[in-house]
Amino acid sequence: MDIRHYEDTDRAACLEICESAGAARAEFEAFLDSGIEWFFVMEHEGAVVGCGGYSITGVLGILRWGMVRKEFREMGLGRFLLLYRMREIGKAGGVELVLARVPTDAAGFFLKQGFKKQNAGDGWVELAKKLVVCA
Repeated sequence: MDIRHYEDTDRAACLEICESAGAARAEFEAFLDSGIEWFFVMEHEGAVVGCGGYSITGVLGILRWGMVRKEFREMGLGRFLLLYRMREIGKAGGVELVLARVPTDAAGFFLKQGFKKQNAGDGWVELAKKLVVCA
């Protein structure tokens, strides 16, 4: 399993992942076009099987568009990608809390990873987890 920075040549594979995840394609395309600095792809046996990123605003780390190709779910890859992003956020320094705003059906995954529900709306849930980095 390899995780590396997103490149423009990964666009088609990431859009396929978006479609397999049932995510909002137009929003995801706009996100990819925005040029976010911290976005990654996860490769398994030479194929892009997941993607996700984050942004940092002050003491907040915000998870962005974490997805795994449908046929690769339930294999621990989503957790692997989440932990990678959490580690990278921690390395940036100064972040105290990590937020995730996800579709309602994805909330259970984050709850299992220690996130706590903060807010909810029509079809989405916002979750948060304190970031503890050992010195």
